[in-house]
Amino acid sequence: MPTLHRFFIPPGWIRGNTVTLEHPYVHQIRNVLRMCPGDRIIVLDNSGWEYITELRTVNRDQVEGQVIEKRLNTSEPRTKITLYQAVLKGDRFEFVLQKGTEIGVVSFVPLITERCVIGDLEYAEKKRPRWERIIAEAAEQSGRGFLPRLESATLFTTACSEVKTRGSLAIMPWEGERTRTIKEVLRQDRKPFSISVFIGPEGGFSKQEVHLARRYGIIPVTLGPRILRAETAGIVTAAVILYELGDME
Repeated sequence: MPTLHRFFIPPGWIRGNTVTLEHPYVHQIRNVLRMCPGDRIIVLDNSGWEYITELRTVNRDQVEGQVIEKRLNTSEPRTKITLYQAVLKGDRFEFVLQKGTEIGVVSFVPLITERCVIGDLEYAEKKRPRWERIIAEAAEQSGRGFLPRLESATLFTTACSEVKTRGSLAIMPWEGERTRTIKEVLRQDRKPFSISVFIGPEGGFSKQEVHLARRYGIIPVTLGPRILRAETAGIVTAAVILYELGDME
């Protein structure tokens, strides 16, 4: 059976067994994918359910279909990773959002740190619509059942305080840490359900930030003898965590 195209849509577009799609999905289905009545798609309402839908009408302004099967999505990881990623220049932050979504990150927090080239909370908020589209497209492509959340951009000190208040395990890959590994931390915590991961900008975290993080209970860890780029470190860390906790099986 061919792979069906997937679309996250507003819940209100599903009424009983009838699905009605409006723009911009109409353009993609009709003009880009050139789909016709009788073709099938999967729509998702961000509830964890998937609706296999057969198209009935495809016109310029609207696409209508009928649900022929409803099933529970099984791709979401047990381990809930929140990635606090320092805002990066160019399209590098978008790369993190895309690949992090594919791997299984459930929440992204744009982080403003001391060495961020872009250190403006307003800039991050202006980028929100584009970043949300990137997350949605990656979630559709990778078979996710929920859209990862994109939280508001926050300052590093505020993020540290939030993590301490929440009480979840928090780690910080840092090139200055030489011995403590992710595996060691995970084994000490007995299969944590929620993990926060802090990733620095192009210039890394400052020593003052690492010291502050330690005070708030965030644990610096090593990713091995090679120094990874800022847009790579979070993706590698998320993959290692999910593998170690059995979410890649």
